[in-house]
Amino acid sequence: MNEDLDVLIVGAGISGIGAAYYLQRDCPERSYAIVEGRDALGGTWDLFRYPGIRSDSDMHTLGYSFRPWKEEKAIADGPAILRYLEETAAEYGIDEKIRFGHWVKAARWSSETARWTVTVATKDRGDVLIRCRWLFMCSGYYDYETGYTPDFEGMADFRGRVVHPQKWPSDIDYQDKKVVVVGSGATAVTLVPAMARSGAAKVTMLQRSPSYVLSTPAEDAVANGLRRVLPRRVAYALTKWKNVLLSILLYTLCQKLPRLARKLLMGGVRKGTEGAVDVDTHFNPHYEPWDQRLCLIPDGDFFEELKSGRADVVTDRIARFTETGVLLESGDTLDADLIVTATGLKLKFLGGVELEVDGKTPDPTEMYVYRGMMLSDVPNLSFAVGYTNASWTLKVDLTCAAVTRLLNHMATQGHDVAMAGREEGLEDTPLLDLSSGYVQRALGELPKQASRDPWQIHQNYLKDLITLKYSRVDDGTMLFSRARPLAAPKPQRPPLRASA
Repeated sequence: MNEDLDVLIVGAGISGIGAAYYLQRDCPERSYAIVEGRDALGGTWDLFRYPGIRSDSDMHTLGYSFRPWKEEKAIADGPAILRYLEETAAEYGIDEKIRFGHWVKAARWSSETARWTVTVATKDRGDVLIRCRWLFMCSGYYDYETGYTPDFEGMADFRGRVVHPQKWPSDIDYQDKKVVVVGSGATAVTLVPAMARSGAAKVTMLQRSPSYVLSTPAEDAVANGLRRVLPRRVAYALTKWKNVLLSILLYTLCQKLPRLARKLLMGGVRKGTEGAVDVDTHFNPHYEPWDQRLCLIPDGDFFEELKSGRADVVTDRIARFTETGVLLESGDTLDADLIVTATGLKLKFLGGVELEVDGKTPDPTEMYVYRGMMLSDVPNLSFAVGYTNASWTLKVDLTCAAVTRLLNHMATQGHDVAMAGREEGLEDTPLLDLSSGYVQRALGELPKQASRDPWQIHQNYLKDLITLKYSRVDDGTMLFSRARPLAAPKPQRPPLRASA
């Protein structure tokens, strides 16, 4: 046993760094460490290296509330976001708490000791054990090992190179090459203009079905103006609330008035492309707005490349790969030197960590999610995930503060254990209400939510602000207790002597 901690944080990305800050601020007496499987902090922003990698949310809400974003660009590129995370970790001494190359394999809970025993694989020492009173999973829900690529027929026949954006090679050369990007999501609409602008001969986005896209300024003129005339914290607060309310308004419009939202979104594409493409064919999805995430296009860069002719979009299905490109079901062909499969990600809840509670392995599909941060009948474990319809960090900030409030409540009341007790008669609903392929492929392996609080996940910052920040910690669903030490063995009676 290497050490005994109060809190063990798993993951050194946006969520893990945020969790560490709130622990230091609100629970300074508690010991903690961060274990990170990779060799650098940053999570997603260190992993993804494909051309044009950037945020798909504004940095005034994707950045931390305790360290406002200062740069001019609100839609920032990956290197700038990674630099922001590195500077944040260094400024608060969080980087000194990170153990890199530490990959969590399993976590076993004992009610007798009220501790998790966590098995961590290391590169130089093999497996090590860490005990902790609280386990805080901040590894997101993506599989960092591999992305999703369909098994296209004939892939082995293609004489060019096939790459997935999650594993972008450093030696790839697409100068003066014909590139086909398979996919229509946020990654595809980022890759296409970036590669078209940096030397590719032609970049074609090949999509099975369209996605909704929305052009937005890369710089927030209001935010930059407010910073020039107001104190930094005031300017940040006003900008944050402006963007939060606008995102809620857009999402509500899409959900309540989908016909109007579709008309407005497609109208934006028509204005941006100026007749360069058939909008009704290539930008008219079969689903309603916000059934999947909207794809942001900063400063209309994707539209500009379509108008220039350096990029185009094709809506069709792949029949098979050929030696020189792709044969489509329509009979058309696309020649390619490089094919990028921007076909999605895989989900891996809690980073794939094997959980055990008092010798039993809980079934994730039988669990319910409590307030979007804990699992039913799993003690002293929390997790941080963000919104699907707004900035990730908005929810993470609220979750981290709620966890520290819970820990402080336990300390003042003398509790060792906190667990969300499952209720009877809950009406199951999917954990993530999105029709995206990566979500639908994983729903059968994920926990559930229910149709009522506190088991319902609100994709709404205002509702979460009330429930996570101001609701009672001891709400009747959260069960508190002390450690249950093993019962002392009963004294044995001495054997009876035989009478003489």
